[in-house]
Amino acid sequence: MKNIAIVILNWNGVNLLEKFLPSVFKYSQQAQIYLADNASTDESVEFVKKNYPTVKIIVNDRNYGYAEGYNKALFYVSEPILCLLNSDIEVTENWLDSIEATFNENKKIAIVQPQILAYNNKNLYEYAGAAGGFIDKFGFAYCRGRLFETLEEKNIYSSAPIFWASGACLFIRNAVYKELNGFDEDFFAHQEEIDLCWRAYNKDFETYYCANSTVYHVGGATLEQSNPKKTFLNFRNNLFVLAKNLPKNKLIPIIFSRLCLDGIAGIRLFFQGKFKHVWAIVKSHFAFYRMLKTMLKKRDVTQKTNYYNSKSIIYLYFIRNIKKFNEI
Repeated sequence: MKNIAIVILNWNGVNLLEKFLPSVFKYSQQAQIYLADNASTDESVEFVKKNYPTVKIIVNDRNYGYAEGYNKALFYVSEPILCLLNSDIEVTENWLDSIEATFNENKKIAIVQPQILAYNNKNLYEYAGAAGGFIDKFGFAYCRGRLFETLEEKNIYSSAPIFWASGACLFIRNAVYKELNGFDEDFFAHQEEIDLCWRAYNKDFETYYCANSTVYHVGGATLEQSNPKKTFLNFRNNLFVLAKNLPKNKLIPIIFSRLCLDGIAGIRLFFQGKFKHVWAIVKSHFAFYRMLKTMLKKRDVTQKTNYYNSKSIIYLYFIRNIKKFNEI
């Protein structure tokens, strides 16, 4: 059995598989590649069977989204290290070597993310992950190499501990994934990796950024940034993350503050004429209220208090005009 399983979740993405699977197949000989298909109706499965017969295929009976789709597929995967890889990622030569070495050097490291650069501009970090993720006191996510919409040039940041790793390309020990019961399936898609990493952090596992491994991510290939559904999922799921993982003494004040800040974000979008996104935020709050009791029941016994890297990334970015992570 190989040490690494690369699991690509797919739903009607045959065009992405045609474009990006060749690099994964070429540069990942020491890994077993899996296609986890969410009941695609295109030619995805047939394409892989015909052109990559050594790729193992797991077919889910319907489209379960990212979180539940991976949970169902990974039940059948036994390799010690799992790589959850988006179908719109191009990998590079020797990309697995330093990842595997990172896991071997420190047994406390449970999750690893490589350097994620933009496929369409390979001199820039990519939005979904960049050089590793953090959150502020209010739960807003940002990255080394990406604050809100501002992307930095590559190769600034070295390997180091991070708070969360991007679900676009996330390596995790299989045993830890199982211990954490995988992703929270109520998320469907977006920010479930932040929840997973926060739960791992509360159990004293470490998440790490590996600068010596590089992948290129298209981003938005499944759900574009301008899609109101993505706005809904991001706002709702961010509140889910907070309800599940905030320290008890910060739970009420932080969530109340976030609801207010979300309202301000909605007003800003309103004046930009993005009315569908405003409605998406409103719907996300009602969805959060409906699920609040369920989320509170999922809280771990222990929540660490030192979870954030800065008090308010919104204040730093929009008021103090700080646009780079290393200026925080």
